[in-house]
Amino acid sequence: MSLMKTRRGKWFLLLGVMVLMIAVLSGCAPSSTVTHTTEDLKNGGFWQSNVVYYFAIALDTFAEWFNGQYGFAVLVMVIIVRTLILPLTMKQVKSSRAMQAIQPELEKIKKKYKDTPEKVQQETMRLFQENKVNPMAGCLPLIVQMPIFIALYNSIYYNPSLREHSFLWLQLGKPDHLFILPLLAAATTFLQTRMMTKMNPVQQQGPMQFMMMVYPVLIFIMSYNFPSALPLYWFYSNLYTIIQNYFLYRNNDKAKLAVATAGAGSGNAKEVNLVKTKNTNARKDVTPAAKGNSSKGKKEAKKSK
Repeated sequence: MSLMKTRRGKWFLLLGVMVLMIAVLSGCAPSSTVTHTTEDLKNGGFWQSNVVYYFAIALDTFAEWFNGQYGFAVLVMVIIVRTLILPLTMKQVKSSRAMQAIQPELEKIKKKYKDTPEKVQQETMRLFQENKVNPMAGCLPLIVQMPIFIALYNSIYYNPSLREHSFLWLQLGKPDHLFILPLLAAATTFLQTRMMTKMNPVQQQGPMQFMMMVYPVLIFIMSYNFPSALPLYWFYSNLYTIIQNYFLYRNNDKAKLAVATAGAGSGNAKEVNLVKTKNTNARKDVTPAAKGNSSKGKKEAKKSK
């Protein structure tokens, strides 16, 4: 029960982060006073001059590398950001594998203390601490990226070059009302979440199934209402995550297969040993009997003589 509470807390936190991000981004759009150039951000507040300004400069610089294509500039931004938070992702993977490893112990705790939920919670937390498992580790990458989403959102409005730029069928400063990008962002979000449920079946129960349906819907709604540059960032980020998780988790299946093969092999070996033991015992049982019968036969032969 405590484990389920932990999982619910984790995914409700993710849902809360998404709702908070919607609220913050909705209030981040500039008022009637629109900044006309990126350099004007230097004279803005702390957030504009120290965060948004450098995001806008970075996007301008990346766009220059691709002849003014801001769509590719957003891709470079994704690669840089996701690479910087890779240590957090690795920590998440490590925690996920540790959670899988201690699952049998968690089941024992739930069965042993099924009538005392408080004891279940205490023993579960003790087990987490002993094995250095953090159930909330999966939230860290999303929480860390939240300021980046907000800064990118602001840099779109404060950067007229990006706001008016077209990339493929998109105008990056306006929502994509053709539904193409929102659908791509939602579909890759669902695929990413679905991929995680298969890679970590132990943790992906209950709340995760709920989030697997709700999270893509939230992404679709936001992608339909926000400037296209932001859902484009999500789409790129989802693709990065899918490829990353493939390489990070692909050894899981190999390890499971090796364990299963080893288990089957040991089982076959046990069966062979059992058969050998039975045969040996049978020979031991038969040999004395044969000797006894032969001796009796000799005695009867002597008597007949």
